[in-house]
Amino acid sequence: MAYMLIAVINDLSKCHEVLQAWEEAGVSGATILESIGLARIKAAARDDLPLIPSLRDLLTSHEFHHRTIFTVVEDEADLERIAEVTQRVVGDFSKPDTGLMFAVPATKVWGLKKLDRAGRQK
Repeated sequence: MAYMLIAVINDLSKCHEVLQAWEEAGVSGATILESIGLARIKAAARDDLPLIPSLRDLLTSHEFHHRTIFTVVEDEADLERIAEVTQRVVGDFSKPDTGLMFAVPATKVWGLKKLDRAGRQK
């Protein structure tokens, strides 16, 4: 069964390294989104913001952003391998301010490209 793996990376400087580790582990493609969590929006409440700030006002400081990276993998062995390399890069997700990673079953997948260990499409 295929799985979608979602990793929210709090440390922006580790995003490129995570993507490189995923590629080396056989991920054929990933999507990266700039994201912000509710706790960070609440922490962003500052005295210098307008009375009713827009989301743009809240997001003007890059210190509050993180990245959400997701991919679809072919089976549970791939999922475990990619989760392991992700934790090697970002650290233990049970630690504060590391991020969050989870997987959900993908019952149907269209367009999933398979790569061999050398990164070539099968």
